[in-house]
Amino acid sequence: MIEIKNIEKYFGEHHVLKNMTHKFEQGKVNLIIGESGSGKTTLIKILVGLYENDTGSVLFDGTDMNQMKSKEKKSLRKEIGMLFQGGALYDYMTVEENIIFPLTMFTERSNIEKLERVNFCLKRVNLEGTNKLMPSELSGGMKKRVAIARAIVMQPKYLFCDEPNSGLDPKTSIVIDNLIKEITEEYNITTIVNTHDMNSVMQIGENVAFIHQGEIWWTGTKENLFKSDNKELNKFVFASELFKSLRKS
Repeated sequence: MIEIKNIEKYFGEHHVLKNMTHKFEQGKVNLIIGESGSGKTTLIKILVGLYENDTGSVLFDGTDMNQMKSKEKKSLRKEIGMLFQGGALYDYMTVEENIIFPLTMFTERSNIEKLERVNFCLKRVNLEGTNKLMPSELSGGMKKRVAIARAIVMQPKYLFCDEPNSGLDPKTSIVIDNLIKEITEEYNITTIVNTHDMNSVMQIGENVAFIHQGEIWWTGTKENLFKSDNKELNKFVFASELFKSLRKS
């Protein structure tokens, strides 16, 4: 489980995150939703250690990341998987080389062991036999699945996904959503997804936090979204074309 307590973040005089407190549950897909500029990406970067919060605590299974020593932070980073927006594959590497990269960087496994792990992850994302393909030979959905394979190759306890369905068609987005949910439950991972895609919210939203102007304005499940009287949440939810049509019907 990951927990944030009273998180504040400033960039100069700009107050980006304001007194954020929330629990991200283990074995569930935890969604962070909100408009562009609301603070979602800043929060994700704090959680993965790219930014430092100015006040408050970020707790990984009860241990404050900001109080960890360098060795402890290095160990924590090995337990974090990251799925970047767009996939962020290395264009000059094959599928196999992209996935094996974290194993080479952070483990002392033999080449045989690393290849076995790569093939296991490729099988898990239904991309067996694509080892020698280059990213340019893959569709958008295949790139995302390779990126997921790379994100789980180190058997992470925590998985962060930044707009995983960005640039994908609705059918492929459902495939990616389902894959993230299946992997989360199968390996009991604490998964945090940063998204503004309401289709994803309704597909996999087990624990949802809505951020507005740097504050957490609402938390709940996808089932409770339509029961909320939070005006800003309702404006965000019904801004999508899907929910506009549902509202009219």
